[in-house]
Amino acid sequence: MEKALITVPTAIPMVALLGPHDSHLRIFETTFSNISITVRGNEIFAKGDLAEISKFEALIIELLVLIRAGQDLSDDAILRSVTMITSDPVDHPAEVLSLNILSNRGKTIRPKTANQKRYVEAIDENTITFGVGPAGTGKTYLAMAKAIQALQSKQVNRIILTRPAVEAGERLGFLPGTLQEKIDPYLRPLFDALHDMIDQESIPRLMQSGIIEIAPLAYMRGRTLNDAFIILDEAQNTSAEQMKMFLTRLGFGSKMVITGDTTQVDLPHGSQSGLKIVHEILDGVDDISFILLESEDVVRNRLVGEIVNAYGRFDEGKITAATIARSIRSGSGDR
Repeated sequence: MEKALITVPTAIPMVALLGPHDSHLRIFETTFSNISITVRGNEIFAKGDLAEISKFEALIIELLVLIRAGQDLSDDAILRSVTMITSDPVDHPAEVLSLNILSNRGKTIRPKTANQKRYVEAIDENTITFGVGPAGTGKTYLAMAKAIQALQSKQVNRIILTRPAVEAGERLGFLPGTLQEKIDPYLRPLFDALHDMIDQESIPRLMQSGIIEIAPLAYMRGRTLNDAFIILDEAQNTSAEQMKMFLTRLGFGSKMVITGDTTQVDLPHGSQSGLKIVHEILDGVDDISFILLESEDVVRNRLVGEIVNAYGRFDEGKITAATIARSIRSGSGDR
């Protein structure tokens, strides 16, 4: 039976560390179930398993760094910090959660998981970065933030956002309106992310001047894209030929980010996804990085992560369709 005493500096309010109504403390107690945690004033006593005490102490040190930096810690941030500190190898929450990418209207965009941080760093360090993972892992959102950061710092002169206009069980021809009006719904997720990061009154001006361009993938053919930050979204819906066409648009002074989810391919039956084979084709090529995001990196409602895991097990044949709902319910109940 080991013991440890952690003294929190008096300048730090204990509520910032323990959470409102001790919500963070309850997360500590649930996670580190092999130690007992007692709080008296600004002192935290831990008693029990030595390995868990060491991880708990490391977690508190990381959280104190974040609090000193002025961050308000939500329950979600605490849960993600616990995941990082208990992973193997250990990731450091203070490094991940304090990496600011972009600020707008009082909102700061930053990675929320260690894999998201690796993704952001890969974008900085490589000319072409692939971000592959399930829905809600921040692939497109973080890429968009990096694009706007690059534009604001004058690393590039323009941003080009594109995605294939492939139907997910619907047909473009059934939608009313002109071709542009039919295409707009496919580009809407890019507009939504853009509106989060740039003042809305600036967007029409930037688009009219060509500084920001949003267009279907078919519009990229025959072009050479210089001094641009280019994002290809929903890349799982490109054919092998379209992926090659897009990648060879790269010009001088440009950076590309390709995002997609290989489990959500909407191509016609029998068609091969360009995203599924590109890793094998380009593996080992210098200045190209592949980052795999997982269900643990989902930053939407935590139930989304449970859904992704359940369907993943179903696709692997480990569970039947009848057990998916029970799996999701039991996973969400633990939250």
